[in-house]
Amino acid sequence: MNKTILFTFFLIHNFLSAQFSERSLSSEKWQFKNSKETQWLSAKVPGTVHQDLMDNKLIPDPFKDENEKKVQWVENENWDYQAHFKISSHELKNQNIDLVFEGLDTFSEIYLNGKLLQKTDNMFRKWSIPVKNYLKPGDNILKISFRSAVEEGKKLAQKVPFTIPESPRSFIRKAQYQFGWDWGPRLVTAGIWKEVKLDFWNDAKIKSIKDLQNVSGEPKGNFSFEVDIEVQTPGNYALKINNSQKTFSLGKGENKIRFPYQIDGLKIWQPNGWGDANLYDFKINLLKGGKEIHAKRLRTGFRTIELVQEKDEKGKSFYFKVNNQPLYIKGTNWIPADSFSPRITKEKYQKLIKDCKEANINMIRVWGGGIYEDDEFYKACDENGILVWQDFMFAGSFYPSDEDFLNNVKEEVKDQVTRLQNHPSIALWCGNNEVDEAIVNWGYQKQFKYSKEDSLQVWKDYRKVFHELIPNTLKEKLASDKNMYWPSSPSIGWGHKESLTEGDSHYWGVWWGEQPFEVYNEKVGRFMSEYGFQGMPSLETTKTMFSGTPQLNLNNGTIKAHEKHARGWEIINTYMERDYPVPADFIKYNYISQLLQARGMQIAIEAHRRAKPYNMGTLYWQLNDCWPVVSWSSIDYSGNWKALHYQVKRSFEQQVILAEEKDNKLNLFAVNDLIQDLNDISVTIEVTTFKGEIINRIHSGNRNLKDIISFDPIEIEKILGRFSRNEVFLNVVLNDKSNKEVAQNTYFLVKPKDLKLTKPAVHIKKISSSEIEISTDVLTKNIYLMGDTHFSDNFFDLLPKKPRRIKLSKPLDKIEVMSLWDVINP
Repeated sequence: MNKTILFTFFLIHNFLSAQFSERSLSSEKWQFKNSKETQWLSAKVPGTVHQDLMDNKLIPDPFKDENEKKVQWVENENWDYQAHFKISSHELKNQNIDLVFEGLDTFSEIYLNGKLLQKTDNMFRKWSIPVKNYLKPGDNILKISFRSAVEEGKKLAQKVPFTIPESPRSFIRKAQYQFGWDWGPRLVTAGIWKEVKLDFWNDAKIKSIKDLQNVSGEPKGNFSFEVDIEVQTPGNYALKINNSQKTFSLGKGENKIRFPYQIDGLKIWQPNGWGDANLYDFKINLLKGGKEIHAKRLRTGFRTIELVQEKDEKGKSFYFKVNNQPLYIKGTNWIPADSFSPRITKEKYQKLIKDCKEANINMIRVWGGGIYEDDEFYKACDENGILVWQDFMFAGSFYPSDEDFLNNVKEEVKDQVTRLQNHPSIALWCGNNEVDEAIVNWGYQKQFKYSKEDSLQVWKDYRKVFHELIPNTLKEKLASDKNMYWPSSPSIGWGHKESLTEGDSHYWGVWWGEQPFEVYNEKVGRFMSEYGFQGMPSLETTKTMFSGTPQLNLNNGTIKAHEKHARGWEIINTYMERDYPVPADFIKYNYISQLLQARGMQIAIEAHRRAKPYNMGTLYWQLNDCWPVVSWSSIDYSGNWKALHYQVKRSFEQQVILAEEKDNKLNLFAVNDLIQDLNDISVTIEVTTFKGEIINRIHSGNRNLKDIISFDPIEIEKILGRFSRNEVFLNVVLNDKSNKEVAQNTYFLVKPKDLKLTKPAVHIKKISSSEIEISTDVLTKNIYLMGDTHFSDNFFDLLPKKPRRIKLSKPLDKIEVMSLWDVINP
């Protein structure tokens, strides 16, 4: 036989015997154009039209200068995308060929060889279309025509007899943040934002896999898989999961198979801080006649989780029980990591989640105005022991409930729950962000002059979507819905008494209400799922706002344009004047704005942790940014830790010693978030001058620490001696029974601006290319290490004659140092 013919025979045989194969179309040569024009330009898939326009030099980078204003026209246009691809006659011999779009943004018409196959209207849905009958040997043309989401939304809004706030975004199943937020630009995208592929299959294929593990009680090694199989050719099939195999008779159409499975010596998945996030790998094979015809892989972990809400004398509890133990939640809120989500790399996802783990975070809330995140996000959370509070993508508005909208949302929920439900990190599904709050608290009904009937309709719409459709669809798709759904975050609006005695709370009296940071000590709810304060990004990230030479000036148009809150600068200045000197110098202002943000969040977090077990969770707003911006984030767009993230790491330690001043008395609280108790712990308070002289030492102990204990109040004036409050600080140390330091904290008796600091002599000693030792002769408050590297700690208080080792992510020839003294004494 001719070698070429023999090779072709084996190629055909192997292709068909594999029965199932995928072929990516994303790597084909894609083109795009404005629908009004004729010239096709190069495009990338996955991607967005803004990215393609930038690549073709047709619009400036909207992240730079004040360019956001210059690209607003893009959202009003219609855009066409197309690709030519070849299909062989051998590929056409497959029984079934499906064209699969993982994500289309948003209103589109899909054409194959001129034939309209499908219209789409949801960015969050997966679209799978049988196309065998529309393909031909040789050249094929795939075209997707996108219509302006803004214009389509306006048409939908006209069908409602009253004005819905935030129109037209409320009518569009699309990432809501793209329409602009108080931390993000208005960049309403279009395009093929996820993978495009062809699926070739014969006889049968695996549609989905669900692991049916227990969700409450103790994690167990005996469970089942539910495998959904679509069958073209009825008959006997075998299902093999790792080394276990069973045979089934399957009929034409959809078949659900229950497959019992046993794991001996199960190692459970533990959240960050409690142990290892143990994961197991499974290969699920579908066989016919002893040959594999389809296979999928699943990686999951085994844990139980329950949301506990029980009435008590103060209201109702709200806490998560993980692996049958109450877990104090320490976490943050997540927004999309880029305004153009297709360009978020796997590396960026991994880094942000590892930064969370390093900061002792054990939960992330995926905020409802963004996107259902990429698989890599959830994979990283699984691997790092980070639980996920998953909002559905609705935020801060009213939403319709007509039949088309409800059907669209139902398919969206089914797609996303099927994709995400096997991740051990998923802790809770939440209906929306602040929709209940918007209806109750924001005054839209009065603003838009709603009739009584209009207002009733809003509530009917709300209940249909968030109290009926979504939870009912979850029950259909999830193995168990035990306490897995929460209709709205927050559950009770800000300002209502019950918002602090039950459910979850968004507290915005600080920032929006301009109340002082100290009010956080009073406004403590059962679970604080949002609160925050703005700070500037790092200097390095601030410079990226400019296309040319950075003009670092608070009055510069570019700097102003990268603060999206209408009163942002005014509010920051108001708070800064209360607590810090307000520098004229830009670099010092940047530094103080970060300290201000960190100080506010430290007060909040420590108030929440002191209230344990009344309070059992704290999620600050927010972890990350979608562009270079002044915002509530603790990590800026470039990935640099702001002062806040360093403070979060300290405030979220597993064991902390916290101080609160009340009625001129100092109250101390030792908090332990580990499962294991600490026995014979003691607390030492050193009243220390800024020059390092210890003028008083108080010892309290010995106690056993399970969750939280408080110590006898100490009268502050009695421990100061001849010194004033602004001349000393308290060094508070928690020790175990062997006198080993468990936790340490510094506490100051006046605001930072009132401290009588002494000029420090800071010395940096190089230990190695990746480590330094830093020391000082007097208290150096809020040391700021500057350089193009990541420091393992920064913005910290350095105590006299107590050197600290700091690791560097990469070597530096020179490290600049700033401290609060440099600002108070310019």
